[in-house]
Amino acid sequence: MALEWVMLGYAAGAEAIMLLLLTLPGLDPLRKGLISVTRSLLKPFLSIVPFCLFLLMDIYWKYETRPSCESESCSPSEHLRHQKSIMKSQRNALLIASALVFYWLLYTVTGLVVKIDQLNKRIEKLKAQD
Repeated sequence: MALEWVMLGYAAGAEAIMLLLLTLPGLDPLRKGLISVTRSLLKPFLSIVPFCLFLLMDIYWKYETRPSCESESCSPSEHLRHQKSIMKSQRNALLIASALVFYWLLYTVTGLVVKIDQLNKRIEKLKAQD
């Protein structure tokens, strides 16, 4: 199951890098190419949403079926393993949330940057007519 989390981590990292490059000031010469690359990658990155839902259901299933270690009958090693499992589940849930938030932000920022470019072209066209 570790491969899924690695893939999700790489996808979230790629989304974060693209988002950072789109929002950094001073990259205007690269922005047009970056916008086209980002817009072409938005549809493949949409597959992250059902993938995250699947992984979230996996976390929930593991949470519901894991043995409880609340009583004093657990040995220290069982208690440690139980705590590790909880920590891994929380970390994975945070990764899922970050991947989904980064996708939403990337989608929104890309739309806004495209709209700003269109409005700038309209303004230049109206100035040229006057």
